[in-house]
Amino acid sequence: MEDSISRKLAKFALGLQYDQIPPECLKEAKRFMLDSVGCALAAVDHDDMLQAYEYIEMLGGNEQATVIGHGSKTNMANAALMNSLLIRAMDYNDIYWKEDPSHPSDIIPAALAPAEHRGLSGKDLLVGILIAYEVEMRLCLAAHPGVREIGWHHASLTQFASPLVAGRMFGLNEDQTVAATGISGSSHFTLGGVVAGHLTNMKNTADPMATEAGVRAAMLASTGYSGPVELFEGKEGVYHVINSVKWDTEILLRGLGKDFLITTCGYKAFPTEALTHQPITALLAICNKNGVDPHQIKEILVRTTTRGADILSDPSKYKPATKETADHSLPYCIAVAAAKGNVLPSDFTDEAIKDPLVWELLPKIKVVADPEIDGLFPKVKRAIVTVILEDGQNWTEQADHAKGRAENPLSDEELISKFKANAKTQLSEEGMEKLIDATMHLEEWDVREYMKLLVSDL
Repeated sequence: MEDSISRKLAKFALGLQYDQIPPECLKEAKRFMLDSVGCALAAVDHDDMLQAYEYIEMLGGNEQATVIGHGSKTNMANAALMNSLLIRAMDYNDIYWKEDPSHPSDIIPAALAPAEHRGLSGKDLLVGILIAYEVEMRLCLAAHPGVREIGWHHASLTQFASPLVAGRMFGLNEDQTVAATGISGSSHFTLGGVVAGHLTNMKNTADPMATEAGVRAAMLASTGYSGPVELFEGKEGVYHVINSVKWDTEILLRGLGKDFLITTCGYKAFPTEALTHQPITALLAICNKNGVDPHQIKEILVRTTTRGADILSDPSKYKPATKETADHSLPYCIAVAAAKGNVLPSDFTDEAIKDPLVWELLPKIKVVADPEIDGLFPKVKRAIVTVILEDGQNWTEQADHAKGRAENPLSDEELISKFKANAKTQLSEEGMEKLIDATMHLEEWDVREYMKLLVSDL
């Protein structure tokens, strides 16, 4: 009898060895790790993260793994949830978007917590990170169109990847890993409604909850608890239930352990929803080339996808009152870029969201769906921006690849600069330098010792 899809994925997760991973992929895993912990450290004192941490403290739990920034310990699942929330909180971590979008670094805590609990090495952790990226990114390619296109959130894919990562780090055997995949993967489908309309804290919580689910599933499976073994192809499984898309198993499984995708994942140069990045990139190019005075702007026309014109530019996005809505508002992000010459985490504080110049610009921004751009999507996420001044001058710029994507990558220097800008609220200069060096040499570290570097020293 042929192995089920989840068993084939389990064989990959349990069989991948550090020495099989190409050097350029290991380097990228370290870069994503540095980017992720920088995002996490920047979010530690945010109101929503303090609320989440209060919840984690209410839960209590055995002291198995460290919470980033705080240095306190809780059980593996709670730590994975909290650390994933921190990484995700600013919408500033990585982005991969082909058929489906995702943020594979949300899953890193599913490797980090069990690895710390078991005293694993940095090499082991890097293997866990590679498993997270390879499985999640393949899931983003496997459905046509992506499940996001029919109303499901990408956390619905993370629930399949996270138990494989946690299972490998937790030392599960093959049957237990298959069970963990079935336990998690049959219980955490997420509605796209968490990122539509007026947004709440759930926007950045859905994926971390799917990461947490994988760790809990691995812990449960370690006891012998069982779960569906034909999660994807079985009766009333994924393929049967989510049947408005065409699933391609070959894409999901082809080249696993040989052909690595991590180098094609992108970084975020702006702490905003992914489809805002190309318009921001195009607008900044116009402003930088022509020295545009924001006070002289008559209109900014943004031609983008139907989704950008709909979900990211609905009426609520022209009157953002919260960070969650503002960083998913294309008009707000464009107004900030025009007013300030960049879009930074500081532009999403309660005070910054009320900036008078930004609000003066908001009604001048028109977002329209372009059928030709829709025809390119999702392979190319083109945006075309036109700026018209009061005196009639106008300029148009097209952006297909936002800064930070694989086609327009961040250099090591740019990545470290982003990390330091994020981490400086929690770490001293010495602490930041030590963490940078440790992350870039992660294979030489013990995970327990490495986690001590992720605690605030200010």
